[in-house]
Amino acid sequence: MPILSGPVLEPQDSSKPSKLVIFCHGYGADGNDLIGLANYIQPQMPDAVFLSPNAPEKCGLNPMGYQWFDFQSGDPATIWKGVLNAADTLNGFIDEQLKNYELSDDNLALVGFSQGTMMSLHVGLRRENSMRAIVGFSGRLIAPELLKNELKSKPPIYLIHGDMDPMVPYQETIEAEKKLSELSLDVKAHISPNTQHSIAQDGLDIAIKFLVEKFSN
Repeated sequence: MPILSGPVLEPQDSSKPSKLVIFCHGYGADGNDLIGLANYIQPQMPDAVFLSPNAPEKCGLNPMGYQWFDFQSGDPATIWKGVLNAADTLNGFIDEQLKNYELSDDNLALVGFSQGTMMSLHVGLRRENSMRAIVGFSGRLIAPELLKNELKSKPPIYLIHGDMDPMVPYQETIEAEKKLSELSLDVKAHISPNTQHSIAQDGLDIAIKFLVEKFSN
């Protein structure tokens, strides 16, 4: 199993963290792509540690970046196998970091972008114990037809998407919200106006407020 690594932002007050936020970047990017978000969240969560690992595979289309799984083949079976392999790797990383910081899933949030959102939803809904929250930007729900029989936990979820996204249509977030609601999950969605495949300020503000609120409950 690949060992994940990437940039880290330690707690603001240098104390032992009581919260863990893991960012999952998009296809072709790396951990540096999202770790900057931690600087906006940290003032309201000074006791959190933020990790942004590089995905386990070199990206097929961008050798300078990484991918959680390859979708270029177009073969559903091959793609699904890649998702499962990446899920094992991400779960292993989560377990390792929770042990390292002496925390539990209840102290954990996942924040994903694009392919990282797909992985955050896939992993976060299948862990034995519910994490504190999932935030997903510009992504989709993978294989929703399988989730009903594989669902193990129901963390609160906020899905955020740009209405002009040319890479992953925002309708994917609307559909994911519908599917997750049908499974009795606590899920909200926000569509950022005039936003392409990126994180707009309104979406970031909503995500920060959501994380702070859920960690305060």
